[in-house]
Amino acid sequence: MSEPTTRLTKALADRYRIEGELGAGGMATVYLAQDLRHDRRVAIKVLRPELAAVIGAERFLSEIRTTANLQHPHILPLFDSGEADSFLFYVMPLVEGESLRDRLIREKQLPVADAVRIATEVAGALDYAHRHNVIHRDIKPENILLHDGRALVADFGIALAASKAGGTRMTETGMSLGTPHYMSPEQAMGEREITARSDVYALGAITYEMLVGEPPFTGPTAQAIIARVMTEEPRSLTFQRRTIPPHVEAAVLTALSKLPADRFATAKEFIQALANPGFASTATLARPTYTPARRWQHRVVAAVPWILIAAIGGMVAWNRFTVRAAPPPPILRVGLELPAGSLWEDQNGTGMALSPDGTLLVYNGRDSTNGHLFLRPMNRTDPIAIPGTAGAVYPSFSLDGRWLGFMIQEKIYRMPATGGAQELICAPGALSHYAWFDSRSVVVSDTSGLRLCSMDGGSTPLFRPDSNDQVIWPQVLPDRRGVLYTTRHQGTFELGLYDVAHHTGRSLGIIGSNPRYVSPGYLVYATLDGVIRTVPFDLKHLKVTGEPIVVVQGARVGSGGAAKMAVAPSGTMVMAPGQSGERVIDLVDRRGGVVRLPLPAGPYNFPRFSPDGRQVAVVLGDLESTIWLFDRGQGTLTRLTFDSGASRPTWTRDGKRIVYSRVRGLTADLRVIDASGSTAAESLLTVPGIQVFQSLFTPDGHSMVLRTTSSTGRDIWRVSLDSTATGLRPLLTSPADERGVALSPDGHWMAYVSDESGRQEVYVRQFPGMEGRRQVSLDGGLEPVWSGRGDEILYRNGAAFLSATVRTSPQFEVITRQTLFTNPDYVMNTYEPNYDLSADGQHLVMVHGIGRSGGLGITLNWFENMRAGRVGDIQGVEQK
Repeated sequence: MSEPTTRLTKALADRYRIEGELGAGGMATVYLAQDLRHDRRVAIKVLRPELAAVIGAERFLSEIRTTANLQHPHILPLFDSGEADSFLFYVMPLVEGESLRDRLIREKQLPVADAVRIATEVAGALDYAHRHNVIHRDIKPENILLHDGRALVADFGIALAASKAGGTRMTETGMSLGTPHYMSPEQAMGEREITARSDVYALGAITYEMLVGEPPFTGPTAQAIIARVMTEEPRSLTFQRRTIPPHVEAAVLTALSKLPADRFATAKEFIQALANPGFASTATLARPTYTPARRWQHRVVAAVPWILIAAIGGMVAWNRFTVRAAPPPPILRVGLELPAGSLWEDQNGTGMALSPDGTLLVYNGRDSTNGHLFLRPMNRTDPIAIPGTAGAVYPSFSLDGRWLGFMIQEKIYRMPATGGAQELICAPGALSHYAWFDSRSVVVSDTSGLRLCSMDGGSTPLFRPDSNDQVIWPQVLPDRRGVLYTTRHQGTFELGLYDVAHHTGRSLGIIGSNPRYVSPGYLVYATLDGVIRTVPFDLKHLKVTGEPIVVVQGARVGSGGAAKMAVAPSGTMVMAPGQSGERVIDLVDRRGGVVRLPLPAGPYNFPRFSPDGRQVAVVLGDLESTIWLFDRGQGTLTRLTFDSGASRPTWTRDGKRIVYSRVRGLTADLRVIDASGSTAAESLLTVPGIQVFQSLFTPDGHSMVLRTTSSTGRDIWRVSLDSTATGLRPLLTSPADERGVALSPDGHWMAYVSDESGRQEVYVRQFPGMEGRRQVSLDGGLEPVWSGRGDEILYRNGAAFLSATVRTSPQFEVITRQTLFTNPDYVMNTYEPNYDLSADGQHLVMVHGIGRSGGLGITLNWFENMRAGRVGDIQGVEQK
């Protein structure tokens, strides 16, 4: 063992046990160590002595403190930092993976989809840091770690601290900030003020290397590289690799612009350009000189002594990784530009339709004077007004894609999809909606239910609901095996199915509207809060076979349940945004007064107060969901779980641990982790054949109540934690769907939601015997939560939050019901509460969707990820 390592081992002996060296670079050495206090393996990065002397302990610890507050899914968190025997160090998680440099060495060039995804994830981390006034200054492949394929950006601290130590003193060490291949021109010249655009340049250079196999500028020495950086233009990417999309090349070249003002102003703009097929760059390719940069050319020689001649190394020997197959293309959400005179217009119904192959979009639009249907091929940017469609609504493609249908003044017409004369299909009169049955007939939903309406004349009844419910939004399934529809009861929408062979209609047990079928077996539908979901569907047996998953949030949904979107059977989606998918967390009093928690906007779900109310556990992530803890006193957000797909946190009664669920196909996977983060998560329960989406501790802590999903439906079970066997016992396994379970504080009563009446209502039964049944809600109810005193049940009905005051002795009785407040912006979950109530019953912690309006957008590759099994692994089945 070397003398410095021996000194370091002795200096840190009371906190860490040094186990060996992982790697060494130009600025620091990385050691593998055991964190003695928390019994976990960590990586300790120790600055080189000469760099530590230049920076100084005070400056280093001050700047590390700044970067320690960066909490983002794609930023490697900081565990600890300090000074010991003149060593300056900081401690990070030991990442089980490899660096991007390791992967580039192995593969040379990455798949385009992988390169774009990694660049997008890194840009997201940079954008977050930049918004917190932190510039990285040394973005390079060595500082990008890949954990389960996800990018984690490391080493924000060293460059920030060193940059403030002064250029002259840094020169004396023989070191510089940045790596020549990825240095922006202004950083190479030693400009005093380095902005976020410098990090954008470095990421552009890395993306270039991921795509073509080498950085944009190379050379035998650091001086030669810097000279090329400031005097030459990068070679065309598409010339070197024809599979690179033009807009990706344009985005990378814009990021590599010589002048900072010509680059993207923010990393977020880089993300948007990578996802926008219509993005074009004005950057120049491979010219020998670059005029705006000439003011720098005579300064190249002056800059050379400032540049590090030896390439700076980074984290290496991350030797515990698994080689994985290339993932599917990344999920992309792209804005669809529509020129003036052909803008989309929000009309009756969905207002748009996609051809079955996803190549043609027809939508309601308006020129300077009139409304028309417009046709926009996906490979063109100029929509075409379709002649003869003035005043048309409800556009729809036939199942074979040959015909375009629409409605004008309560009459349904068709015309060839390629253009031509219109023909009348039928005039059904009072019409809700229609769907193609074959090329000459449609299924109509109206006040009488479903009926078949044909060009050959006549109208054949298909299905009439038993009650006075309205049937709307039909869609015919492939091979005409069935018809999806929506049942509307007052303000509630529920999915239903008409079985053509058996001439029967039934509920699918899903709250939602506007269902569509996507191959090879999914239903896509909307809810009034603007969330688009999908659920597995067995086309042969005509039944739902799994739990819903969020596809996209912030869609525009009309008051009649019309999702302003089009879905091709292949899975391509176009929609009109109604609100963004970004969410914030609010602390809401009983009158609806709001205090917003100081958190960045993000895809939050399932906030849960700790028993003492000092912390809030929350799920973060649209796809790669993880659990984070917000400390209300300190105002910090800290990541707790590091396995993907973690969701639905539940605190133990003592507040020391958190149980959470992960979805792994049809297997229950409950895990438990210390709330301090001091130990790794452990498996609590694994049971094949079911999925667990909600778990609650009984007051004695010896058992749990589980809400499960299996092939037989949604049920409620109890499991003993004292038995080595699974100990699963059914509590409520009726033919109806049960969900949204809540236990009273004394453990003698259980509230839950059931659709046994044909509508979702809140009920209460004695626990654990499940005797009796009392209905709490009157006209629909979801998401019940008991108050800490046990004399009140809160629940939600649409946008309204209600309180039911209850008496539990000598028998259960609802005393009063009252509406506390109404707010449609709080994100609903139809399967379990998406909010929590403080122990004193005075405040709720809630997920607030941020509203916005905008034009059309396209979602691509979502179902490719679904079919590859990635969504279930990283997001968990939807937020029920």
